[in-house]
Amino acid sequence: MLTRQVVLDGFAYLLKGGFQLNKSHLPGEGHRIPDHFVGICVATNAQAGTDDYVLAQLIGLGLGRVRLDIGDDDMLPHQLRLLQTLSDAGLLVDVHLVQPFAMARQMLDAETQARWQQFVEQFLQHHATQIASLEIGNTINRKRWAGYHWPGFLRAWQIAHGLARQYGVKVVGPNIQDFEPFYNISAFKKLQAEHLLPDVHSNNLFVERVIEPEQADHRIFKFRWTRCFKFNLIKKARLLQKIGADFGVPALISPVAFWAIYRIQRHLPDGAQKQADYVTRYFTLLAASGAVQQANWGAMICHREGVINDGLDDARYPALERVAYYRSASGQPEEYQRNPSFKALRTVARWLNGAEYIAPLATGNGLEIHQLRKHQKQIHVAWAVNGRCAILDEIYADSCLRKAEFISRDGQVIAQPSLISEIPVYLVWDISDVVELHTTQPALSQTVIHAHIQGLKYYPVHDGDWRGMLLAENREQAIQFWRAWHPDTLKAPEKDQALRHARNAIWPLPDPRAEGKRVTVKQPVKMHWHKTILDRFKPSKAKRSWNGAMELLRRGVGTAMPLAYFERVDDPGLKQNFYICEYVTHDFAISQAFIAFSQGATAFQGIPAERLYQAFAGFCQRMHASGIYFRDFSGGNILVSQQEKQLNFALIDTARLHAYPTATPQAERMADLTRAIHKLHWEGRKQFLSYYLGVSASRLRIRTVLPFYRYDLKVYLKRRIGRKGWKRLLRYIKQQRG
Repeated sequence: MLTRQVVLDGFAYLLKGGFQLNKSHLPGEGHRIPDHFVGICVATNAQAGTDDYVLAQLIGLGLGRVRLDIGDDDMLPHQLRLLQTLSDAGLLVDVHLVQPFAMARQMLDAETQARWQQFVEQFLQHHATQIASLEIGNTINRKRWAGYHWPGFLRAWQIAHGLARQYGVKVVGPNIQDFEPFYNISAFKKLQAEHLLPDVHSNNLFVERVIEPEQADHRIFKFRWTRCFKFNLIKKARLLQKIGADFGVPALISPVAFWAIYRIQRHLPDGAQKQADYVTRYFTLLAASGAVQQANWGAMICHREGVINDGLDDARYPALERVAYYRSASGQPEEYQRNPSFKALRTVARWLNGAEYIAPLATGNGLEIHQLRKHQKQIHVAWAVNGRCAILDEIYADSCLRKAEFISRDGQVIAQPSLISEIPVYLVWDISDVVELHTTQPALSQTVIHAHIQGLKYYPVHDGDWRGMLLAENREQAIQFWRAWHPDTLKAPEKDQALRHARNAIWPLPDPRAEGKRVTVKQPVKMHWHKTILDRFKPSKAKRSWNGAMELLRRGVGTAMPLAYFERVDDPGLKQNFYICEYVTHDFAISQAFIAFSQGATAFQGIPAERLYQAFAGFCQRMHASGIYFRDFSGGNILVSQQEKQLNFALIDTARLHAYPTATPQAERMADLTRAIHKLHWEGRKQFLSYYLGVSASRLRIRTVLPFYRYDLKVYLKRRIGRKGWKRLLRYIKQQRG
């Protein structure tokens, strides 16, 4: 479908200044959100009871408008039955007429055209008064989904558009997928020339491949230009609305968009919870844009993307993507289970639909706070991007927080939280209350958190010159931790009493939660003069250790559970900071096994070398797929434990870690692996790499193994002529003199 004409039309519009829109990446201000802004895509199946189930769930969601796909196939009787059920219940139903894939490909055939015309006409003849609008077009920039080519699509549009006008039905289209504006431009140009423009412009505003709703799209100009062009969700919506308006169709809707749980879990383990977070964040940003009249989540019932899980697996997912045709609700109603996203959708619809959007208090800097007004209430919808947080009482005045009602993402009234995190929260005041802020520019804390740790809460530390964070079950336990580990009482022991004592001192302390258990404390005790200068504007080592561990945990990578970090304000020596975590029980460090294998052993502690290589390769694959570049991935920092014949890995010394929003780049992956398997012999390295890369050892290329040779050389030179080499030479001179 990407033809020469599409490209020419797009560039012509671009050169005329069509994409010029001042501050288009920022929300609008002072606009009303439509009453039925939040909607959902629905479907049924052969069981009439499914219709009643769908209707009951819509009532539970509080939604009054839905989108229903109706195709010219064997599902037609069931779809028409659901349409009748929804219409009788007084819901607004936007119908998307879908042409079967094989027929869409043959749309220039006279017989296929006649069948399409008969199908559309019969539907409108019987149901025109039951529907709110008729959508024509089906992901027309995805030929592998819809089957259309441009001439065939235009003929299908011409037939359906003429019949819709005849029956007085509002026309929606042309249903472009994702943000590919050249298709919108070219389609509108053709439809305008034929006097066949729709009443409403439809574009499926997906951003799930960017991972988070707030992020600028790196796929448009790649990572280098992402921050410059700022193609975030708001900018996409506003530009698409402008394109439609320039051709005489100012109304824009997003018929279907979602986050598939399995895609989220490629990066984050809490797929269902993150989907619920994204529901709130996505709809709030679209509402803030002021450019979209309606946005639908789809599909309602589906194990991948639904707010209700159908209980099936990927083997039962239809061949045709449900974004192109939500043909039926799979599974049985008695097996359906609501996902966390169900409550999130219900809550966001409650506060967004029909509200007045005032303005953002914070946006675009990783912290989002959006002001609404509805039902004589002031509402702030607040969240941070994944892994980040802001301290609530550093933003809002205490008197203001005392008057606020706090509502969770899922619609429950909760106690005042200490942080704004990636899990959205609603702050609600009476319309007459004065909402006072400490700052006109609310900002993120530098502290990383894993917001979805079950049963634990975060407690910021602000005591005299000490700042930090505690992770505890409740406030009483946080106070217990603070008393037991007050930084004024922490002192690094002598070398012979420490677990490690070099640049950092690491030692055990009693765990106040249970007798006989212990925690681990880490404090920098030696800082070279140049590091004192270079690290001056970085977070403290303790905070970097905490942040690294939290990034690992929230991405599902094993590490010691962080419990606290403390840092002294204005510490010139950069050594008055402490990181406290749980002690990691383990059987051995992986470097011990690799040294043994290099010395001829074929197994270590009963674990065959091949089994360890395979398990460790899988761990590294998952870690890198989640976006972790560990940077200090030496064998001593990789701890191994064996439980019920399963090998588990945990990482320590997390201060140097770097986390990417998407998968770790190849060069950084290799940099990690060269450190991890440095002490392993070459035969073992090749075997490990064959598992990691999924190729046989004999097919490893020179460019794959070259980084390992370079790292070996670097280590050799460092030991011979580097700092360690000089120390060795000085020791030798002293021995000779003695």
